[in-house]
Amino acid sequence: MNSLRMITVFVSCALWPSFAQVNPDEVRDPELKALEKTYLSQLRAANTGIAQLHFPFAFQLNRYVGLDPKQQVGSDTRGLEFVKFNNRIVMKVTGNYNAAYNAAQLTDNQRAGKVLEEVISPMLGILCREFPAGDDFPQIGFEISFHARQHASGYDFENKEIVVLVLNRPDALAYAQSHDAAERQAILDRSEVYLNGKPYGVVLGERESYPVSDLPRTVAAKPVSEGLNSMIMAPKANVSLASATTAPTPAPQPNIMLARVEPLEKLPPVRESSPDAIKDLQKSYQPALDRMVQELETQVHFVRYAPPAFIPFRHGLYLQLSLTTTLAPSASGSQYRLAALAFDQHIAHLIRPVLAYFKDRADFDGIDFSTTVRLASGQTADGNPVSVEFIFPLKLANAYADFDSTGQQLIDASFVLINGERVSLNLQAAEAGSSAH
Repeated sequence: MNSLRMITVFVSCALWPSFAQVNPDEVRDPELKALEKTYLSQLRAANTGIAQLHFPFAFQLNRYVGLDPKQQVGSDTRGLEFVKFNNRIVMKVTGNYNAAYNAAQLTDNQRAGKVLEEVISPMLGILCREFPAGDDFPQIGFEISFHARQHASGYDFENKEIVVLVLNRPDALAYAQSHDAAERQAILDRSEVYLNGKPYGVVLGERESYPVSDLPRTVAAKPVSEGLNSMIMAPKANVSLASATTAPTPAPQPNIMLARVEPLEKLPPVRESSPDAIKDLQKSYQPALDRMVQELETQVHFVRYAPPAFIPFRHGLYLQLSLTTTLAPSASGSQYRLAALAFDQHIAHLIRPVLAYFKDRADFDGIDFSTTVRLASGQTADGNPVSVEFIFPLKLANAYADFDSTGQQLIDASFVLINGERVSLNLQAAEAGSSAH
């Protein structure tokens, strides 16, 4: 967070109707700004058309991928915009699909294929109707998150997964118009497909995927450096994967999968974060996790339907702890004040006891304290609980536990999300009633 300090206060996403669109005035890049202006009416029409489609499970366009259903309420639905990806202009479609496929029954290839057929294919028809031809932007891209249910050591848990598809515009039109499986497969073979941040050779209707090296990809596919659930086409500030951002600088970074902790020159090596690696890590830690839940329950207030689980994040694996924070009725105020009080009165007191279960371990990278903040009276300023995530790299959490840093220093160097929006949080100012800055 050192290099991505926020200086704006976010306007509630609930103010954006389903047909809202990124304002061209927000866009700094001249090429992208011109495209937003030229196609503003078509983008709005496509947004509305997609909102009227019927999917097997609930789907919502969002500007940022990987939001849980509770985070989607009131979130930014401006999921269509122009970005630069690998030095090419792409019309990006971003959304969250609330399907939770059973990983024991469906392979990763089958899960990716279902997202392509159930979500992306219907949207392609809308987009090709609004953007039938032209050479002012060469590609259309999709970035869709969903969930996969897994079972390990007596626990059922869900992992977020992301499918990314980038097609040339002629291929997008051909795919939308074709009902021939072989023709559609040929288009996928030469397009860019990523599953969970890695190049992928999806095969429709089959259990297993193709080796990527066997495919005639138009652009040499490389692993996405941001980690398993990386938003590889989303607008970012100071992130080299996207060469331009459509938002003002400094830009909001609501999704936890794209932000950085350390300066770029100190980034850690990419940790293996495949489903098998996560499963093995979960299995190795399950006894410690079970003991932690039993011994710290009265202090932590774990959410029972969401047991501790390892998740892919950025360059590594983080332990996500889902819990509930209940504050006194007098704590009412802005969401920033509630988040600050949640840290000082609850989360800060959990860091040392939680870390005690994982001494001298280096096979995961951090802890995500994901809490729902409520008032004892049952009401907040708007009548709804506030979702806050405090995501701490282990070395920073250990420094705090060893009294080598303050709570504010830990906050500043880590990640804080409020209702899915990444924020900077000044504890003292927020608790006094001020907003984050």
